[in-house]
Amino acid sequence: MTTIADFTVATNRGENLDLKDKLGNVLLVVNTASKCGFTPQYDGLEKLYQTYKDRGFEVLGFPCNQFGGQEPGNADEIAEFCKVNFGVTFPLMAKVDVNGTGASPLFDWMKSSAKGLMGSTSIKWNFTKFLVGRDGKVVKRYGPTDTPDRIARDIEALL
Repeated sequence: MTTIADFTVATNRGENLDLKDKLGNVLLVVNTASKCGFTPQYDGLEKLYQTYKDRGFEVLGFPCNQFGGQEPGNADEIAEFCKVNFGVTFPLMAKVDVNGTGASPLFDWMKSSAKGLMGSTSIKWNFTKFLVGRDGKVVKRYGPTDTPDRIARDIEALL
């Protein structure tokens, strides 16, 4: 059975991150964008990270430019924007596609593990979130309108 441990992703610094190193932690994996109506969710994501990081929780942000071209920057520009505007300290990954033939294998797996509305597998917009349990399996998928504070109870249940 596939788990998050079966994937390696690139960080925003171009380094490989073997996600098997994240087993045992609860993860919230999010496709993000800097010029989106949901961009203020960075603040809530950072609050979740700060609240629960000492208990084995991490947020992994994956910038994505597939929705309205709302993440046009390079890795340095994205990281600077997140830090200056929202104080983001959680890990940011390299920009990815989440849909289509060039989609990240991680996102393809998460989408098939936790389908969206009416059984849809495609991601509809920025700030779709996947909650991954300590065992590396996707527990739940949240839409862009699900704000980080509404996810806190589910995170606590897994910690």
